[in-house]
Amino acid sequence: MNKPVLTLAIAAALVATLASTSGCAVTRNQETVGAYIDDTTLTTRVKSKFAADPTVSAMSIGVETLKGTVRLSGFAKSSEERMMAEKLARETSGVVAVRNDIAVRQGG
Repeated sequence: MNKPVLTLAIAAALVATLASTSGCAVTRNQETVGAYIDDTTLTTRVKSKFAADPTVSAMSIGVETLKGTVRLSGFAKSSEERMMAEKLARETSGVVAVRNDIAVRQGG
């Protein structure tokens, strides 16, 4: 999938998520709907950076955000990809902290 299409798909997913959460309960431990939307925005920003970077696979690395803390999970092809994903997440405006739980696949 090319980068513009992937970025568009991520944006569409964000819109669908926001539309489906209107009027729904906020996730546990979050005070406001605004905090949930902020976290969703951060997740989208990080995923967009992954999609734009040739080193990082946006499809293999999951991103979850809670109160500004981004948790990365999934699999990387190398330790370089793992480190770049963390770097991109840390450099994203609004991110408070990053928890890197990405595993590096051994043997390809």
